[in-house]
Amino acid sequence: MVKPIIKDVMFLGQKSEPATADDRQIITDLQDTLKAHRDGCVGMAANMVGYKKRIIIVSMGFADLVMQNPVIKAKSGKYEAEESCLSLTGRRKTERYQNIEVEYFDISFNKQKQKFSGYAAQIIQHEMDHLEGIII
Repeated sequence: MVKPIIKDVMFLGQKSEPATADDRQIITDLQDTLKAHRDGCVGMAANMVGYKKRIIIVSMGFADLVMQNPVIKAKSGKYEAEESCLSLTGRRKTERYQNIEVEYFDISFNKQKQKFSGYAAQIIQHEMDHLEGIII
């Protein structure tokens, strides 16, 4: 179901709770909502649609990648980026890393470990900030 985008910074500023294998509906809602906002959005965190769960979805161009309970295990290549967010107005500067390695549970709740670089790494870091209650 397409959910409204949360703009309440008090809600967005709270840390998310661990996802479980029973959170399938949240993933479906994230997929539907990302699809509805595809023209101006490349990723979402569950708290952006009202769920305080550690789940993100990232558009990889050819497919959308769902990550549950993602953790950055390695990072390199620090740089300054300027980002926007559906939950906020305007653009803001933030620090990101060019290369990251993320451990997470996939859509079927199987453990994965994967390396990302460039724009995909930046999107993942932005969405993971949401899980920590970090508002850029």
